[in-house]
Amino acid sequence: MHFPLLDIADIKIRPIEKGGSDRKFYRIRCSPDQTLILVKYNLEREENRHYVEIAKFLEAHGIRAPKIYFHDATEGLIWIEDMGEQDLYSYRGDSWLVRRTFYESALDEIIKLHGLPESVCLEMKEHLPAEFNAALYRWEQRYFFNNCVGRYFRVSESQRKELAALPSLREIAKRLASLPRVLVHRDFQSQNIIIQNRQANLIDFQGMRPGLAEYDLASLLFDPYVELSSAERSELIKYYRQKQADNGRTVDEQFDDTLQFCAMQRLMQALGAYGFLGLVRGHEYRHLMEARGAPRVLLG
Repeated sequence: MHFPLLDIADIKIRPIEKGGSDRKFYRIRCSPDQTLILVKYNLEREENRHYVEIAKFLEAHGIRAPKIYFHDATEGLIWIEDMGEQDLYSYRGDSWLVRRTFYESALDEIIKLHGLPESVCLEMKEHLPAEFNAALYRWEQRYFFNNCVGRYFRVSESQRKELAALPSLREIAKRLASLPRVLVHRDFQSQNIIIQNRQANLIDFQGMRPGLAEYDLASLLFDPYVELSSAERSELIKYYRQKQADNGRTVDEQFDDTLQFCAMQRLMQALGAYGFLGLVRGHEYRHLMEARGAPRVLLG
């Protein structure tokens, strides 16, 4: 009805099995050279309702993301541009010479988001989840202790509570919450960056909210799906800082410490998610076993 030029007789539908989202994705092949993505989302989850508004906002500000073709809000259906199957994660085995270009392209897009003025960000306030504050950082910490340390490593409740109550954790949450916020993607990792025509495009951005730019940067540099060397991380940090300077935004002396604290928060959130999705939701998460090394990063 909404795509009258398509030949219905030739349409092929294939589910896209990926990630831990409660949304369902389908690749609709209309002809050998024409495809669409259909997203079916849960109407009860508030952030899913705002995906379309955020996508249009990103497009209006020149940030690359899939185009929205049609949205049926009653049924919870979104028809979007198919940007292909090659995400940044799929290049993890390539040489750094190849991958660096894609990582830099991804940073170029996220810098555009981080650089939007506060007046522009206010336009989106009603469509965004709650901002990063001390309560949200503390929630990430508890999520880790409950679902990773508790469910996966089977540490006793008394020990978990003792660890979660460490004053340093509360201080980190308070410190991060005191810093100036910008708009952040919130899940800026390799599987949420599609590479099309050698350029990065953002997907899965419905969790966008006011937060710290360093949180997005940490999500990419300390991505639990892809291992980057210290030298590769250093190159990308240098690139990010230089680009910010080129745009007239100074990266202050707190940057390195803030990035490390954000990396800790991000890894705690990711490990908590693996425990929850694997052991509560029953997802067959191959990354659960791979993630067993991540606590060493936290402790190191």
